[in-house]
Formats: sequence, C-alpha cells, structure tokens
Amino acid sequence: MKSRFAPSPTGLMTIGNARTALFSALLAWHEKGIFLLRIEDTDLARSQKEFQLELERDLKWLGLAWQEGVGIGGAYGPYCQSERFGLYEEYYQKLQDEGLAYPCFCTEQQLEFSRKVQLGQGIAPRYSGTCRNLSEQERQEKLAQGLKPAIRFKVPKGKIVNFDDLVKGPQKYEADNIGDFIIKKSDGSSSFMFCNAIDDALMQVSHVLRGEDHLTNTPRQILILEALNLRVPAYGHISLINGSDGQKLSKRNGSRSIVQLREEGFLALGVVNYLARLGHYYENNALMSMEELAAQFKNEHLSKSAARYDEPQLLHWQKLALATLGEAELWQWMSIAVHDLVPSEHKSLFMQTIRDNILLPKDAVKYAKDLFADNFQVEKDMHILVETDAIFFDEAIHAVQNFGADFKAISEHLTVKLGVKGKNLFQPLRVALTGELHGPQMAGLITLIGAERCIKRFEDAKKYQDIRRFYAKDL
Repeated sequence: MKSRFAPSPTGLMTIGNARTALFSALLAWHEKGIFLLRIEDTDLARSQKEFQLELERDLKWLGLAWQEGVGIGGAYGPYCQSERFGLYEEYYQKLQDEGLAYPCFCTEQQLEFSRKVQLGQGIAPRYSGTCRNLSEQERQEKLAQGLKPAIRFKVPKGKIVNFDDLVKGPQKYEADNIGDFIIKKSDGSSSFMFCNAIDDALMQVSHVLRGEDHLTNTPRQILILEALNLRVPAYGHISLINGSDGQKLSKRNGSRSIVQLREEGFLALGVVNYLARLGHYYENNALMSMEELAAQFKNEHLSKSAARYDEPQLLHWQKLALATLGEAELWQWMSIAVHDLVPSEHKSLFMQTIRDNILLPKDAVKYAKDLFADNFQVEKDMHILVETDAIFFDEAIHAVQNFGADFKAISEHLTVKLGVKGKNLFQPLRVALTGELHGPQMAGLITLIGAERCIKRFEDAKKYQDIRRFYAKDL
C-alpha cells in the first residue's frame, strides 16, 4: 500500500489541502504502508520554493511525516516534477510514435469559437478533432510556418472507462464524450493530468485519495496509463468542504491556512482530530493520537456528501488537545506576551487557574493583562455594579483589609454581614475584579490579583456606583 500527497507550491496549505494529506496518510498507515510526498511544480511561473518549504513545515507540524519523497528520497525520484521533464518527454514521444497522440495546431481563438458553436447546439464542449487526421505533410507545413503545437491524446472511439471509486463506488464514462485532450501545452509545459498520472504509476502509488473536483480527470488518466501499459492506481474522490453557510469554503466563511492556525495557537493534535472527522466517520469520539486515527481509519467511512466547516467543533478539539499539555508545554504555548506580564511567583497558579477557560494564547494574554494591570477598568456587565447595594463594596474592601486575598474568608464575611449568597455574592465580586460574569475559580483569581489591586478595583466599582446614581437622581 502506498498513497501520496502531491501539492502544487503555488500558495499556502489550506484546510482542504491538509485534510487530503491527512486522509492519504491515514489510508496508507492503516495498512502499515508508505505515505509519499511529491511536489507538482510544473507551473514554473507560479510555483515558489518558499511555498514548498512552508508545505513541508505544515505537514511536519501536523504530524504527517512522509516515508518517501521530497527531502527523504527513495527508489523512484526525483520527487519534484520540475526535475522530471526529460522523463515526460520520453512518454510523449512514445505515444506519438505509436499513433496514440498527435500535434494540435488549433489556436485558442479557434477552440473558443468551436466551444461556442457546440454550446449553441446544446452539445457538451469537447475537441472536434480538427488536427486528429492531419497528414504528415500538413503537419510539417504548419511547423514550417512557425506554429507551435500542443500534443493531444487520441481517445479511443467507442471505449467505455470503468473504475471502482474508493469513496463513490462504481463509475462509468463513455470515451466518446471526453474528446481528445491536451497532454502537453503549446508553450512546452506539461498538463497536470499527464504528469500526475505518469508519476503515480512510476512511483508505484497504489492508492490515490483526492478531492472530488478531480473526478472527471480520472477517466482521462486511466486512458493514458492503459495506453502506456502502466499501472493504474485505485482512485478515491473525497467530498469537498463547504463553509459554515453551506457555500464553497473561502476566507469569507471560515477558511484559513495551516500557517494561520499555527500562528493563532491551535495545537496540531486538535487540528488533526478535527480534520480526521471532517468527512470521515469515527465511532470513537475521544481525542486520538495519529496512530489511533490510522488504526481506526476506513475508506468506506468517507462521506459521499460535502463536509461542512464548523469552527465550534475545531475549538472543541482544541480544548481537548490543550488539556493534554503539561505545565512546561502550556507555559511555552501561552506566548512571550504572557511571560512578560505574569510575575514568576504566580506562574504556576496562573496556569492552574485559567487553563480550563482558555482556548488560544490570546485568551491567556487577556487574563494576564486583566489580572495584573494596575489601571484595570470594567468595560461590560456594568449593570451588575449598579444593581448591587452600595454597602457591598464597602464591606468587600473591609474584608480584604482584614483577610487579604483569601476568597473563602472574604465571601464568608460578606454572607454574614450582608446576608448575600449565590449570584448576588459572586457576580458583583467577579465583575468588579475581572470585568466578566463567568470565568475561572475566584479563589485563584483573587490570589493572583492580590489584596492591593482587589481593594483598588472595589473602590473603582463603588465610585462607578456613586456616579451612576448621582446622574440617575438628576434625571
């Protein structure tokens, strides 16, 4: 069993690309096989080395270490298509020598006119075969005129292409509906479907998982491989990913690159567990290692219908992944901004207190700023302060002066003195101290804030009460 991931280095890896790589790796590893990485950089104008290096970094970060391919080597290299042009030329020549491909001199304007005519007649556009039966003399004359031909594959008449898709089941295509297609462009560059098929066969790839947008390429690639007597892999076409609104996934409805997710602080384990279930069913809903995901992966559990990107689900798996971090890993993940804000003596308590209430480093940064700021101001849920009795914060100040940052003693004092409990006790304290109605345990928060800042925040809450009530009286 050998699967592959064959990206083009023309941009950053998207969620969809990463899921294809993941499914391909899991398919191979489920059978103790090989996962191969090939770089399809035949588009020299758009391919960039920087994107290739970032793709490799993304795969390694996700835990998708390939066993053959770029940077590792193997028996079937080189693994960048830009280094394989000479090999493709051999197969182009072989097809032409055997009368299975031919030069096409049609211009883009001629082809566009033909497409419009066919559409006007209600016919699905396909090449009309203008250059299919040119004589050798006619071809030489056109070459003498300086015309640069494309190379078209000669599709056999009347042939039926059948294959059993790993995801979608039996597929059937009539070759007559395909039309002769270009395998080498007039500028000398190779077409995707030709190089892709040739390399899969020569690299002994047994299984290909890719997006369903490639489904119509498959019969063409099968025809090429059969014509060259090369091995045809098993193909599987996975459903595409739609955005949260059901439309094609884009930046507008949630799409982000793997680089963005990493920079935002998402953990690879959480991302992988989310992607593994985005169009694939697992009976086990627990957070799993890559080995466990591979062991329980089944291509028959791949969905035939479009998957839908769900940000809350991604955050769910992020939370589970975050819970697996040890204290040293958690501290490192929280970022330098947190390290600069949290006093060293409070480092451990800070992490223990907030870890169940954060999902990304920016959340930890906010807590660090709010808890240790001397100029903290409440910005929301301020109605809680107005609705609280004026004496509440006088007694809260008195309690801190007597008991320090001891939350149990403070709350007991307020209950005894004012008869408050439940939300009438906790909400005014939490809003005055943190600006939030909900959050981590108050005992840890008050210790982190410290007695001096607690008193200052209670005094500010009391001032805010006085101001609001003063203006309310005038109204």
